[in-house]
Amino acid sequence: MKPARAAVVRILALISILVADAPAQDFSRVSRQLSDVIESELKQKGIPAAYIALVNDQSVVWSAAFGYSDLDRKLTASPTQVHRIASVSKLFTDIAVMQLAERGLLDIDAPVTTYVPEFQPRNPFGIPLTLRQIMTHRAGIVREPPVGHYMDPTEPSLAQTILSLNQTEIVYKPETRFKYSNAGIALVGYVLEKMQGQPFGEYIERYLLKPLGMNESSFLPKKELLERKPRALLWTYDGRTFDVPTFQFGMAPAANMYSTIGDLGTFMIALFNKGETGTGRILKEETLEEMWRPQFVPEGEKSGAGLGFFVEEFEGERLVSHSGDVYGFATEFAAMPDRKVGVIVVNTMNACNDWSSRIARYALRLMQAQKKNAALPPFGSTTPVDPRLAKLVSGTYRKGSLTVEISYKAGTLFMQGRTMKSVVRQRENTLVVDDKHNSGTTLIPVANGLVLGADTLLRVTETRPQEAPDRWKGLIGEYGWDHNVLYIHERNGILHAQIEWYFSYPLREISNNVFAFPEFGLYHGEKIVFTRDSSGNGVLATAANIGFVRRAVGTAGGQTFRINPQHPIEQLRQSAMKASPSVEGGVFKESDLVDLRALDSTIRFDIRYATTNNFMNAVFYSEPRAYLQRPAARAVALASAWLKQFGYGLIVYDAYRPWYVTKMFWDATPDHQRDFVADPSKGSRHNRGCAVDIGLYDLRTGALAPMVSGYDEFSVRAYPEYPGESSLQRWNRELLRTALEQEGFAVYEYEWWHFDFQGWEHYRIMNVAFDGIPVN
Repeated sequence: MKPARAAVVRILALISILVADAPAQDFSRVSRQLSDVIESELKQKGIPAAYIALVNDQSVVWSAAFGYSDLDRKLTASPTQVHRIASVSKLFTDIAVMQLAERGLLDIDAPVTTYVPEFQPRNPFGIPLTLRQIMTHRAGIVREPPVGHYMDPTEPSLAQTILSLNQTEIVYKPETRFKYSNAGIALVGYVLEKMQGQPFGEYIERYLLKPLGMNESSFLPKKELLERKPRALLWTYDGRTFDVPTFQFGMAPAANMYSTIGDLGTFMIALFNKGETGTGRILKEETLEEMWRPQFVPEGEKSGAGLGFFVEEFEGERLVSHSGDVYGFATEFAAMPDRKVGVIVVNTMNACNDWSSRIARYALRLMQAQKKNAALPPFGSTTPVDPRLAKLVSGTYRKGSLTVEISYKAGTLFMQGRTMKSVVRQRENTLVVDDKHNSGTTLIPVANGLVLGADTLLRVTETRPQEAPDRWKGLIGEYGWDHNVLYIHERNGILHAQIEWYFSYPLREISNNVFAFPEFGLYHGEKIVFTRDSSGNGVLATAANIGFVRRAVGTAGGQTFRINPQHPIEQLRQSAMKASPSVEGGVFKESDLVDLRALDSTIRFDIRYATTNNFMNAVFYSEPRAYLQRPAARAVALASAWLKQFGYGLIVYDAYRPWYVTKMFWDATPDHQRDFVADPSKGSRHNRGCAVDIGLYDLRTGALAPMVSGYDEFSVRAYPEYPGESSLQRWNRELLRTALEQEGFAVYEYEWWHFDFQGWEHYRIMNVAFDGIPVN
């Protein structure tokens, strides 16, 4: 050996000894700051729990859990709990195939039909698809398979899932455009299953997860793992949260894996060790580097899709990552292989992968700062928008086909953007989108407009929208499953499909029943095809090859919603009349009920409970009267006067309600519908003379203003934030809300027609029938 070379070898050996003997990097500053941020963020955004692990070279230097693994039972989250890691699963599927490629058992640039000849989708481009194209989402395969897709609860086999792709067509010419595809990665896993003659999940566990030391991970729904899952939640724009479905996907290789943050940390350590584990090597270093190389991009481009991993420049360094979102679990796996630092973040609320990604990237910034012994950067927390500013910026803004609606409701500023509805908050003097599912976009008010990100939109005068075209009315409605609803609705004169709960995409009409998804979003390049019945109503929406069946929601054609009372009406009446409300302590104002008829001659009345035209089909009031406490009555009169400029008047359905009627409603209503009736043990604001049920009518024609649902309809369409139906219906609902809320009322969270007056708690619950009320 030459002397110079020998010296270099000695120096390198000395460095390696010094590094080995060096004390472990202390990340306590980082963990403390992250803990404060995560705890604050969970509270602000209503996320039940979050889990995090920091990896530095060959160690998980910190792992922690925050919040509750079961919010209702207040069970504390633990870092050892098991999660569905969603699309992070794809990394393991792709690595297992690359292992076969290393051994010369397959060629990722050969036609995939070499290994799965039965895969025969329609391919108008005549270009064979390869595993390289598929793993980089450049094959043009549809996002979801027709069978075994994200919404499919039937748990078909992987083979059935892949065969269903023969019903589809390749969307784009291979290698020309990125199109994320769960179906494609399912096919990658099926190649593995066929070639190895072993079920995919079993093979991955034996030949990849076990060698990695990931003993608490599996693609199989093992009982011992499922028992350690936290309770995850699904949320909706209209304010609901509920437990997530737990079925297994037919596209298992794309999304079915279970793991812990600790096991994912072990996986990251192997990546930092260039594929080497304590028991052997899972991949060659050059194979990993190829997986981390952006594919099908211009020479020198440093960002793009690698083989499985997404690659980008972050803080001047290479970042390889993958996020995942599955019912109730949102995962971010982010690693900087050249600096050997990485983060895993999981939270337990649906569609919150943007939040997990934001926390992960902040953690990486902190770790980099710590390594440099520099000051830790702030997170950039936000506060609610100042009410004066919120009211100033509220309105509608437009640039070309892009329309954005800013609204201020109950102390929160919202933005309905191109596809999503988000919360807007304030960071110092800047308005910024900051929600659990979307963040970062800035809003800068300017003269007669708004700078939204890089776009300048002009404020437009808000006018009453036109009715949706007749040809669309039969299509508007809900389709799909309880666990995943497709809303077909009209917005800004365009038919929209709100799919996977949160993404409202404008559709391009191709023909009466065929529409195209836009050139962005989850389903770009694909279509939605409607099947109608003989009356022209949609009964099936086949969206991106997935069949969503029409859902029966509420009532149609102005019909009154009705229930089947749990007991006979007279029995309910006798029981309620014998009972009394609980005695309330405290000091209360004297009741001063006013008959609304005396206040404004344009206010109309349709007192349903004085007739049988109500949800119980029974008479409850001896006469059709509407009484409110005097301040509330005056506020209704002011709202009525304000609405006249829009050509609308108020129609009152109910106001003061004796307590015994509230008890009858409660005792008659099935448990699953009791959100729409008050609990008599607590009383109703109606019982205090401080609540009004109210709607709009056209002053010129006398016709009722179209609303999203009928009055007293016990369905999700009654919710004040229900996103469906037409622009005109939602505009009328918002106009009514604005009129009442600016006079001191607040809308009830489950009913767009029910408004409670401020200060209702200062009046007693009353149980006086109408004939016992003094006339004022």
